[in-house]
Amino acid sequence: MEPRISIITIAVDDLERATRFYEAMGLTRHAGITDGVAFFQMGCVILGLFPRESAEADSGITFGTAPSAIYLAYNTRSDTEVDHVLAMAEKAGGRIVKPAGRAFWGGWYGYFADTEGHVWEVAHNPAFPIAEDGSISLPG
Repeated sequence: MEPRISIITIAVDDLERATRFYEAMGLTRHAGITDGVAFFQMGCVILGLFPRESAEADSGITFGTAPSAIYLAYNTRSDTEVDHVLAMAEKAGGRIVKPAGRAFWGGWYGYFADTEGHVWEVAHNPAFPIAEDGSISLPG
């Protein structure tokens, strides 16, 4: 297996509401595939939104209702961008889970939940510089 993730899919209760949220966050929905799913290109990874009922039928499992033990992270190029992304999330209908603040590791970070309750960390870590293509390499 190659070390990469191709698509991150989030099971959602309200596909249109979730799609509007991510569009308000500045993402562009893929125009060619829109029937019962929403795809957003995010660098080398695709973020997919799939109705919960369809995802459960497809996978053969029932998802829980509490926030997942998995959360997504968006690293920024500055402390100011962290504040900006959190403000965008709140304006788009998300909820600030943890306001931005100084991290024990020296960076600036906070958390928001999207309209479905899925949690995102937004962080600026000066030790993890972001390349032009958006990739991050672990130091050392």
